[in-house]
Amino acid sequence: MHVQEWLETIPAVAIYALVGVVIGLESLGIPLPGEIVLVSSALLASQHGEINPYVLGACATAGAIIGDSIGYAIGRKGGRPLLAWLGKRFPKHFSEANIGLAEQSFQKWGMWAVFFGRFIALLRIFAGPLAGVLHMPYWKFLIANVLGGILWAGGTTAVIYSVGVVAEAWLKRFSWLGLVLAVLIGIASMLVVKNRAKKAAAQRAASAEAEPVPVAD
Repeated sequence: MHVQEWLETIPAVAIYALVGVVIGLESLGIPLPGEIVLVSSALLASQHGEINPYVLGACATAGAIIGDSIGYAIGRKGGRPLLAWLGKRFPKHFSEANIGLAEQSFQKWGMWAVFFGRFIALLRIFAGPLAGVLHMPYWKFLIANVLGGILWAGGTTAVIYSVGVVAEAWLKRFSWLGLVLAVLIGIASMLVVKNRAKKAAAQRAASAEAEPVPVAD
């Protein structure tokens, strides 16, 4: 069944909760299709008056901010062993190469990595837990988390809802294209991140091999 057709069978209150929970869990560090659920719900809101786009955007934003904050707390408490456990649980997402690339991004960009990571599918999963593991000051994390959550969740809801209202005549076709586009963007961003992660891992391995071995006296 089409995601949007499935959402049409759910009451408005349940959709608000579903969007908030799915995006919250994704932000917490669990790989879930938060972006696809958000896009589908925003499109549905543009067709059905019982779904309030402002409430929908607020729930998505709250889920993103709260999920990231919980992920930060868990990462700060769990530390490196948590990343190792996640690597075993979700090897495709939390591989050593992916974690290494994300860590380099955090060390280079700091709080901006949290902000811009919100717009990249794979980094959206890493942001909270990794910021906690790296002991980023919470006030910096909170600022980037709130701004990124509002702009990504609220902005996505507003844009998709507005386009859906304006293009009501061809909304069914757009619904399909919009979901396909969201999936393609997500896959493309993941492939780019994975490619960069492999290169970074190869460079680290080459650097380690090039380091001289200390000779005992």
